[in-house]
Amino acid sequence: MARPLVLSLDGHEFPVSLKKIDRDKLYGEIEIEAFDENGNQATLKVLAPDGKTLIDKGGTALATVSEDGTSVDRSELVAVDRDGEEIETVPSSFSLTNVLSRASTEDYLSQIVKSVYILEPFEDSRLDFLQDHLATEQIYTFPFSYRGGVEFDSAFLVGGANTAFMVVGKQAALQYVKLNQAVVLDAPEEQEIAADDLDFDLL
Repeated sequence: MARPLVLSLDGHEFPVSLKKIDRDKLYGEIEIEAFDENGNQATLKVLAPDGKTLIDKGGTALATVSEDGTSVDRSELVAVDRDGEEIETVPSSFSLTNVLSRASTEDYLSQIVKSVYILEPFEDSRLDFLQDHLATEQIYTFPFSYRGGVEFDSAFLVGGANTAFMVVGKQAALQYVKLNQAVVLDAPEEQEIAADDLDFDLL
């Protein structure tokens, strides 16, 4: 059974379960199928580096190796900063009691959204207390990490009397400019873009 996410607001603790809102569920999905001239369904294969061997689906895998080519287990990997110092990891939010604090509309609107969830009561718990607060147009936030890692994301709770949403993302570093003010891109001087590198998809 999935673990609950425990939230705390004004001393009240309540466990919730998360139901992710998927784009496919909102807008539907399209699946493209290819067939040959005989009506047989085509399958995707990978061309090996030798340029001759075709590998079926599931015939390749990713592996992590050291500089000398020795296989390394992912559990042995350690995140480090630019100076080579180990970065302290953060725990999963499902192993914590997550204290909610009030957030401003500006903070909420300036984030880059990664995921959206519907909050549902976990087992016999109730969300009336939280939903009543959200119904007054209050926005709450807390640091969130699904599995743990090197840093937290920002989670915002919004909604109303009947539904509560959790919006997860990263705060955007917005640069505001005035009318007729030139914008200076913060990019390394040696990094140049050739005309051949331009693509209409970038526009």
